[in-house]
Amino acid sequence: MGMLGTVLTFAGSIGMLVFAIVILISAFKTSLGWGLASLLIPFVIFVYVAKNWATQKTPFLRWAACLGVTLVGSAISFYGAYSAMG
Repeated sequence: MGMLGTVLTFAGSIGMLVFAIVILISAFKTSLGWGLASLLIPFVIFVYVAKNWATQKTPFLRWAACLGVTLVGSAISFYGAYSAMG
């Protein structure tokens, strides 16, 4: 059970990284200011996504789905480790 959790956590994390980079590239294409702000200032990328929802909807929702996979994988890993202790 722990292996499944590890694989899901790893796959979800890689997916999150990929879609965050896709959104970041789009921010730089919009303007240098948006790109640098999204890269350097925490949570600005979420403001960028909200202001450009029409174009950023798909990569953001895919990022969110990968976040869900990561959280499920982490929960499975935690449960596996916790149950092995007892």
